[in-house]
Amino acid sequence: MPSIDVLDSTIHYEDHGSGATVVFLHGNPSSSHMWRTILPLAGAGRLIAPDLIGMGRSGKPVGDYRFADHARYLDAFFDALGLDDIVLVGHDWGGALAFDWAARNPGRVRGVAFFETIVRPIDSSELSEQARAHTARFRTAEGEALVLDTHFFVEAAYTGGVLNPLGAEDLDAYRLPYPTRDSRRPLLNWTRSLPIDGDPADVTARISAYGAWLADSRDVPKLLLTFDSSPTLLITAEVAAWCKDNVAGLRVEHCGPAGHHAAEDQPEAIAAAIATWLDQQGLR
Repeated sequence: MPSIDVLDSTIHYEDHGSGATVVFLHGNPSSSHMWRTILPLAGAGRLIAPDLIGMGRSGKPVGDYRFADHARYLDAFFDALGLDDIVLVGHDWGGALAFDWAARNPGRVRGVAFFETIVRPIDSSELSEQARAHTARFRTAEGEALVLDTHFFVEAAYTGGVLNPLGAEDLDAYRLPYPTRDSRRPLLNWTRSLPIDGDPADVTARISAYGAWLADSRDVPKLLLTFDSSPTLLITAEVAAWCKDNVAGLRVEHCGPAGHHAAEDQPEAIAAAIATWLDQQGLR
């Protein structure tokens, strides 16, 4: 699969089909591998799935790997490929980056589909005691060692963050890009970027900015995919209800039981929902 020079590094990406462009953005600790079943089922169009900088098979330049860094490389990737009039599909931090890009490039986006992502800053009171403790742990020296010195974070994501734990081959595909402590730095920095009670301030500010776009962009169709039956879900029934009230042009489709990494549990349902929405909205 191709790679392209972007700023001081390279972005690897999957690129299938032709026609209207749909870009699929993964989150943490994922890669374009998460779309392996969905892309062949999503129907017609040019379907592109990049690996975020420092992740998957993309380059790993020296840097902080903060939200703004990922956005900067993603901007350069879109520009390098000359992508305009695109539909974005995002999961986890990929959804947040999709919203951020759309809000800053409103004339270049035709639609946004998303699931299990960050739609608003998070108040700690919304989190369970377990979730608060889990998040706080990764902001400590103990949590840093756990993420940087082992494969704990990847393995936990794809055994505990799914209803159906992955087999060795797919788990290896997610572990392979992170053989060293330094290579795991993006995973740690993403875990520390979750905007809770306004911290970190820079991420909270970007989410608030794209929240205004989500509320006002009535002419841009949006699709929220929801799931159930898992305590790891980021978009709960309460958050989905908030989206219905606060995200303009929104359609909600329920895709059945899944964990946070829902593309592993429900790839066929996700692909079918996206394909139907694209066709019904005339986006391809």
